Amino acid sequence: MTNMLTIEQASHLYQSDYQLWLAETAQKLRSQDFGNLDLDNLIEEVESLGRRERNAISSYLMRLCEHLLKIRYWESERDYCLRGWSREVNNFRIAIQRELESSPSLWSFLQDCFVKEYLNGRKLFLNASGLDAKSIPEKSFFTLEQALDDDWLPY
Repeated sequence: MTNMLTIEQASHLYQSDYQLWLAETAQKLRSQDFGNLDLDNLIEEVESLGRRERNAISSYLMRLCEHLLKIRYWESERDYCLRGWSREVNNFRIAIQRELESSPSLWSFLQDCFVKEYLNGRKLFLNASGLDAKSIPEKSFFTLEQALDDDWLPY
C-alpha cells in the first residue's frame, strides 16, 4: 500500500491503477479519513454498482425469456435440445433469485423491465431459430411469476 494520497493524486490513480485506487479508498474509509476521499469517483462507482446489478438481472431475464420461447415454439429442435434449454432456464432462474435475495428492491425493476426483456428475448429467439416472427407473439404468453416459477415450463 502506498502512503495516503491527496485527493488529486487519488483522482489520477483512479484513471491509471483502478485496483490501487480501490485499496486506497477502502483504507481511507476504514481510517475515517473522509476529508481526503476522491468523492467524485467514489460516487460514480457506487452509482455504477446499482447499474451493474440492474443490467445483470435484466440480462438474466432476457435469456430466461429466450429459452422459454425455445421450449414453447422451436418444435424442430425440441427433442434434441429440451434438456439443455431446461437446464439454462434453471440457471437463469437461480441467477435472478440470487440477485433478488441480495437486493429485494430489484423486484419492482424486474416487473418494470419484463415486457422489454421479453421482446429482447424474442428477438434473440427469432434470430437463433429462423422462425417467422408472425408466429411468435409480441406480447408474452407467460407472466413474470410463471417465468420465475421453478415448477413451470411452457409445454
